[in-house]
Amino acid sequence: MMEAHLRRSVQAPGAVVMIRPHHFCPNRETAEDNAFQQDASHLDRADVARTAFDEVTRAAATLEAAGVRVHVFEDETEATPDSVFPNNWFSTHPGGHVAIYPMFAETRRAERRADVTELLKRDYRVQEVVDYSGLEPDGLFLEGTGAMVLDHIDRVAYVVRSNRADPIILERFCSHFKYEPMVFDAHDARGVPVYHTNVLMCIATEFVMVGLDMMVDDARRAHILERFEESGRQVIALSNAQIADFAGNAIELQGDAGRVLALSARALGALRPEQRTIVEQSARLLPLEVPTIEMAGGSVRCMFAGVHLSHR
Repeated sequence: MMEAHLRRSVQAPGAVVMIRPHHFCPNRETAEDNAFQQDASHLDRADVARTAFDEVTRAAATLEAAGVRVHVFEDETEATPDSVFPNNWFSTHPGGHVAIYPMFAETRRAERRADVTELLKRDYRVQEVVDYSGLEPDGLFLEGTGAMVLDHIDRVAYVVRSNRADPIILERFCSHFKYEPMVFDAHDARGVPVYHTNVLMCIATEFVMVGLDMMVDDARRAHILERFEESGRQVIALSNAQIADFAGNAIELQGDAGRVLALSARALGALRPEQRTIVEQSARLLPLEVPTIEMAGGSVRCMFAGVHLSHR
């Protein structure tokens, strides 16, 4: 097991970008199609913001203690309540490639910031930045590694069909970045469409955690399951209740003592013992306390933009 922990993988980045918000609150504009989001209007907004700030600070420290390189940027504005989720507006890829994405909610478009891309260019080897954000006026959106869960090993982009994942941009992205698109429909137990793929699927090096029951089409589900099994990964099937507890919203990272699976404490509590055992065969479980941030409808995976670039 220790050898598996130490083995480096293109799937598990050794560095992440995080945004520490000073005025966090669940975004009312995104609540319409995000069934995971909670109403926080009854809570004191300043208390919510302070607690979220502390949760990000502790999460960054926990990752650094595990040997993950963490780049923390401050967001002191009140105009970007969802800035804590940077994985939606940019992604990085081996070989020096960076993508910038168009966002569905107007309030989220201001999250894109030049200082992040400048740091990537300064500290890492960046060959190109492909910016799709100019497609927003045309009503075309693709919200990064929220809308797409990327298998960097087998080069597949798994995507839940939604208004946050336009097929035109998806085709452009996959053609440019050399991924095969795998699109499917997914609903929760009430029949509500899932807004982002990364709430129901986590692809790690040696396992996949996925809400198979949420996939609407039986044939598509069987095909996706077959692809996972062909990749040699163990499939951990998550129930709808586990997905609701953000068990699918996790990310595998490379620490100095091996790979870790970062997930929320709530998500870890939802996993059954036998599921934890499968994860621990190749990655150490790294729970983070982020209950306030989870009120915004995303969890640990959404908080980290992985850096899949070579360090200078």
